[in-house]
Amino acid sequence: MFKVTAPAQMNETFARAVNSRNLQAVLSLFEPDAALRIGDATLRGHQAISREFETLLALPGAMTSRNNFCIEHGDIALLRADWIIAHDGQVIARGNSAEIARRQPDGTWLYIVDHPAGAALPPVA
Repeated sequence: MFKVTAPAQMNETFARAVNSRNLQAVLSLFEPDAALRIGDATLRGHQAISREFETLLALPGAMTSRNNFCIEHGDIALLRADWIIAHDGQVIARGNSAEIARRQPDGTWLYIVDHPAGAALPPVA
């Protein structure tokens, strides 16, 4: 499993976990009751979010995810990433995520909120 010791490493580590095609590696980056926003639904907990990640892991290609910013405040960090999944030179999916991570008692960081498209939503009318 992957361990993150600084929140600015979260997005790159998430991409490495996705590229490993190991669901447990992906889930190991999330607190057990983490929230994942997909469309208009918020999924909570490993069991609920694992179904969404199984779909992600089934996509061909490789993910790249780069921090746009990481703002730490004590044991909480707000992140924004620009990510892309490409296969054979073709873009399969891309987005701009918004996430919140929390420092754990052992000093590692885990996601508590993930919104894969949260930083790319259109303005509210």
